[in-house]
Amino acid sequence: MAVSPAVTTLCENSNEVFLDVAKLLLTYADNILRNPNEEKYRSIRIGNPTFSTKLLPVKGAVECLFEMGFEEAETHLVFPNSASVEQLKLIRESIAAERDQRLQPVQPRTQVAAASAPESLAPAPAAPAAPAPTAPSQPISPPPSQPSSLENSMSFFVTLQSNFQHVMMYENPELQQKALSHIPHQQLSSAAQHKLKEAKDADPDCKLGIEDFLVLELLRWFKQDFFSWVNSLPCSRCGGPTENASSLSPSTDDVRWGAQRVENHYCQLCRLSTRFPRYNNPEKLLETRTGRCGEWANCFTLCCRALGLEARYIWDSTDHVWTEIYSLAQRRWLHCDSCENVCDKPLLYEVGWGKKLAYVLAFSKDQVVDVTWRYSCKHPEVLSRRTRVQEAWLLHTISGLNDSRQQVVSPGRKKDLTERLLVELVEFLSPKKPKPGELGGRDSGSMAWRIARGETRAAESSTQAEGYVFTATEKEKSDRLLHVCYSATKDQYCRLSNSSEVVQGWDQCVWRKESVFRMLEKDWQMVYISRTEGSSMGRMSWKFDFAAVGMKMKSVSIRTSSQTFHTGKVCWSLQSGLTTTEFCGDGNMQSFPSLSGSSDIVVAAELSGGEGEASWQHSQLFRESLKETEESSFEILIHLEDA
Repeated sequence: MAVSPAVTTLCENSNEVFLDVAKLLLTYADNILRNPNEEKYRSIRIGNPTFSTKLLPVKGAVECLFEMGFEEAETHLVFPNSASVEQLKLIRESIAAERDQRLQPVQPRTQVAAASAPESLAPAPAAPAAPAPTAPSQPISPPPSQPSSLENSMSFFVTLQSNFQHVMMYENPELQQKALSHIPHQQLSSAAQHKLKEAKDADPDCKLGIEDFLVLELLRWFKQDFFSWVNSLPCSRCGGPTENASSLSPSTDDVRWGAQRVENHYCQLCRLSTRFPRYNNPEKLLETRTGRCGEWANCFTLCCRALGLEARYIWDSTDHVWTEIYSLAQRRWLHCDSCENVCDKPLLYEVGWGKKLAYVLAFSKDQVVDVTWRYSCKHPEVLSRRTRVQEAWLLHTISGLNDSRQQVVSPGRKKDLTERLLVELVEFLSPKKPKPGELGGRDSGSMAWRIARGETRAAESSTQAEGYVFTATEKEKSDRLLHVCYSATKDQYCRLSNSSEVVQGWDQCVWRKESVFRMLEKDWQMVYISRTEGSSMGRMSWKFDFAAVGMKMKSVSIRTSSQTFHTGKVCWSLQSGLTTTEFCGDGNMQSFPSLSGSSDIVVAAELSGGEGEASWQHSQLFRESLKETEESSFEILIHLEDA
C-alpha cells in the first residue's frame, strides 16, 4: 500500500513501466543505505541516459526521489547529509511492497492496446483509479505537445519538482517554531494594529485586515533588523575587501545545509580565501542571516509561514526570487520582495529594473501556478521569449504536479484553491499599464492600502515643487551662523547652530534625490549612501536660501566624504545662480570665497560608474563604520551677514 502521494502516482503506471522504474529507485535507495559514507551513491547526474530516458519520463518517479530526500543541485540530484534516512527507508519500503505485490502471479497480465504508446516526457495528471482491483494500471498518456528539447524539458521539470518539494520545508512545525523564536511577533503585531487604526481613520471604508499590515511590518523588520546582503565578505584576517575567485569545494557540513556551491572571496593583500557557502536550508539561514536574493526569499518565506501567513515562493527564470502573500481581506496574492522591502509592486522588475521576463512560477505547499502575467505589462514580448519549453507541455506538467500534491487535500481546500486560481486568471487577462516613470504596482486600491505602502507620500514628493530648504532661524540670524552636520552611522542631522536640534533620517533634509538610498552592511559593519540597485545614475542635493530672511552668506565652508571602487565616480558641486563649482569629497573642510555675497547655494552629489552586477555600490557617500558613532561625514558651516 502506497504511503505517499509520489508512490501513489507511481503506482498508476503499467506493470511493465512500474517494475522497471521501481528497480532503479530501489537501487538508488539501497546504494545509500548500504554505503552511507560513499558520496558517489548520493548523487544522480540529470543528464545520465538511464535517468533521462527510463526515470524522468515516468509519472511519479522523480517525485519519489524528492520524497526520499533528494534535492536539486544544478546538474545533479543530491541526497544531502541532512536528509532523513528514515524517510528514505519509508519510501523505499513502500515501493518495494508494491513491487512484491505486482510480482505475485495472482492475476494474469492483461495486455492493453495502448501499452506500446510512447511515454510522456513529463508527469501527466493523475489518472482515475481502476474500477476493479484486478484491472491493470494504464500507461502514462502523452502530454498534449512534446517539449521542444529533451534537455530543456528535463532541466525545467527538475527545477519545477525541486522548488515544489523545497517549499514543504516551510511546513515543518519545529522549523516554524524556531523561526518564531527569532521574530519579535508581539512588537510587529502591535505596530500592525496601530497602522490599521491609522488606515481606518484615514479611510472609513477600509477593507484591509491586520494580516496586510503585519506583512508590511515583517518586511520592514526583516530588511532593517534581521537579514543582511552580501556581495563579498570582508577578509577573515585583515577585514579588508575581497574579490570573487574560483569556487571552493563544499565541506560535509556545507552539503548538509544544502550548500552545493561555496564562493571563494579572495583577499589580494593577505592571499587568503574567505569561504561563503550558499546555503539553501532555511533553518541554517536563521543562523547566518545573510546572503543574496535566494537566501533572503528562502528565509523570509519561512518567517511568513511561521506567522501563519499563507505564502508561496516565487521563482523567476531571469535569476531572481521573492515571495507572495495571500491577503484574505483583499482576496488576492500580494507581491513581497524582502530584499527591497516592497509590497504589491509587481511591475518593479520589468518596468523598474528592465528585466526581460519569461517564466515566473509560484510554489506553495498545495500547488504550482504560472504567475508570469502578474509581473508584466508587455505580454506579447514575454510570450515571444517563452521558448524553453512548449506552453502545452508546461501546462500539462504543472497540472500533473498539482494533481499529485492535492491527493491529500480536502475537498473544501481544493474548492478554495480553484476559486483563487480563477481570480488570478482573470487578473492575468488584463495587462497592467504603469504611468511613465513609475516602477509599477497597482494604480487602484483603497486609500488605506496606498497609505500603508507609502504610495501617497511617494506621489506627493514626485509632484512637489521643492524639497527641504535650510534657512536661518531666529537664533541663527542673531548669531549670524548656520552649522549643520550629518552622521551616517546615527542617520541623523545635527543643527549645531540651533541648540543642536536633531533631525532623524538621511532624506529628511534633502532638497532633491534620485535613485539613492542608505545602505547598511552588517557583514562589513559599514553604512553609506549609494545608488539603488540597477540604476546607472544617482543624485542628491541640499539647498540653503537666506534671501527670505534678509541675509546673505559671508563665508562658506564644506566638508564632505565619498569613496569609489573600480570605475565608480562621485562628482560634488556647488551651485549658486548660474555658477557651478566642482570640489572634492575627501573628508577635509574646504572654503569657497567666491560664494561670499550670495544668498543661496545648492550642494549636489552625482553618483555613477562601477563594474558588474554590484556597480551601484562602487560609488558611495558618507561611508562610515557602525562603530564610529561620534563621527560625521558631512558638515556645512555658513557665516551670515545682512543682505
